[in-house]
Amino acid sequence: MWVAICVVVFFVVQLGFIDINLYILESIKSSEGGSDYERDLTTIGDRKNEGGFQGFGGVLLSLYLELMPSILGVLAAALIRIKFITLETISVGNLFGDIKEMFKSIKQSFKDTTDK
Repeated sequence: MWVAICVVVFFVVQLGFIDINLYILESIKSSEGGSDYERDLTTIGDRKNEGGFQGFGGVLLSLYLELMPSILGVLAAALIRIKFITLETISVGNLFGDIKEMFKSIKQSFKDTTDK
């Protein structure tokens, strides 16, 4: 049950921040295009190579827009795990403490399959 709840929260948070990112993109493009900018379904263009997406600031903005929904979705699922499943206090160590063990167990499972 908790896995399903965390999956649903992850996707809801991720989709919410994707919508926020689309709003940010559209506000950036509308400020560059003037008052007559209207993006409809038939206009297809590469947004990355136009306007404010060039240079170092554009790279940082692109990284933010790409990574933030996933990072916040994982953080929301981790908060639910800490608050409701393990009932521990919320701290950075408790939020991300089991990630190291997860990668160790994955590495061990690869070793176990190659030993057979």
